[in-house]
Amino acid sequence: METVSSHAAEQELSGGLDADFLGASTLLEEQTLDALFAGQAAQLTQRMKLLRQKLYKPGVAKALRTFTPGEVAHFVGVDTSYLRKLDLDGPMPKPATDRLGRRQYTVAEMNQIRTILDQRERGGRRYVRHRRPGEKLQVLSVINFKGGSGKTTTAAHLAQYLALRGYRVLGLDLDPQASFTALHGLQPELDVAADASLYNAIRYGQERRDMSDLVLRTYFDGLDIVPGNSDIQDFEHDVPKELMARQSGRQTGESQFYLRLKRAIDQVENDYDLVVIDCPPQMGYLTMAALAASTSLIVTIHPAMVDVMSMSQFLHMTADYMRVIAERGVKLQLNFARYLVTRFEPGDAPQTDMVKMLRSLFGDHVLQNPVLKSTAVADAYLSKQTLYEVGREAFTRSTYDRAMDSFSAVNGEIEGLVKAVWGRA
Repeated sequence: METVSSHAAEQELSGGLDADFLGASTLLEEQTLDALFAGQAAQLTQRMKLLRQKLYKPGVAKALRTFTPGEVAHFVGVDTSYLRKLDLDGPMPKPATDRLGRRQYTVAEMNQIRTILDQRERGGRRYVRHRRPGEKLQVLSVINFKGGSGKTTTAAHLAQYLALRGYRVLGLDLDPQASFTALHGLQPELDVAADASLYNAIRYGQERRDMSDLVLRTYFDGLDIVPGNSDIQDFEHDVPKELMARQSGRQTGESQFYLRLKRAIDQVENDYDLVVIDCPPQMGYLTMAALAASTSLIVTIHPAMVDVMSMSQFLHMTADYMRVIAERGVKLQLNFARYLVTRFEPGDAPQTDMVKMLRSLFGDHVLQNPVLKSTAVADAYLSKQTLYEVGREAFTRSTYDRAMDSFSAVNGEIEGLVKAVWGRA
């Protein structure tokens, strides 16, 4: 798949905006605000569509790169030398090779290797990591009501990491901005039909659809998503109308709003090991529904004074919302809740002091590993990719390795918490 560089993508996005976009800023006396914004939104959507055509050939869906033997060994959980020995010993997948003759594996081939290893072990160590009898579906919500905390970045990298580790993962985009959806190859306003977003699984009325009808396969083997778009915001308006209807005695027979997402997830429970929810950056009915559906929470926080002060308000509001839900008979018994420090710069003394304060206050509730601030993440985003999707060759080795090690450490720590819930060693 041919793509343009991150720098070229940035130039293509910004190129021509002076004439086409910024020049459209007509004085409000001459044009109403809704008309102005609608026109600018249409222009920006068209520009993004053109950019996508530059990034990917027309008619070609987004695809995932292949992985080196070292990467495969890391995600499968074996030594590289053992993987090489397996290739010589028996019926292993026959991966393609690059122009230098080096093997390059797909995620599907990684999963084939896991299956073959399990067959060889015959009851010993397990490499296929699917849920086993008695292990409950884990629903992890990545949450904060302040933008810029790295919420979507965390959710996307976590979902993809878990898929690379061999779990069956469902990603849910509950954010009206739908950045999680865009990162997985769909432009929300162009590619997600009016009745095909997550909103349609939780909405009121006869238009509601089963979650199973909305699930989309992605280019990551083992990772499915239910996409989001701006329609999900309608839930915030639907709930007050429903509550008013009930108060006036006009019963609709619909379930309580805070149980709607949980019941939608229940429809596909048997198909997945983990669900990762990218929550909206606000405290409202959508977030309350996510809280009621969750088994665990990851609260992202940027270690700056303003962000920490904001998190204080977030915690007060979350506690209030959880009490409201509990008063209605839904007791939230989370398996774990952890704070994740994001966009951390170890050389920044105020940030370091802030992290020390958080650890002194919350102890083990703060994940040991932070997500480091890195230009690699921002550069990958310019072509709608995560670090797991771009190759090492796209960056300087030290920049890429530092960022990748950071995410792998964080996601590995979260995976360890999930395995502890399941009682695995």
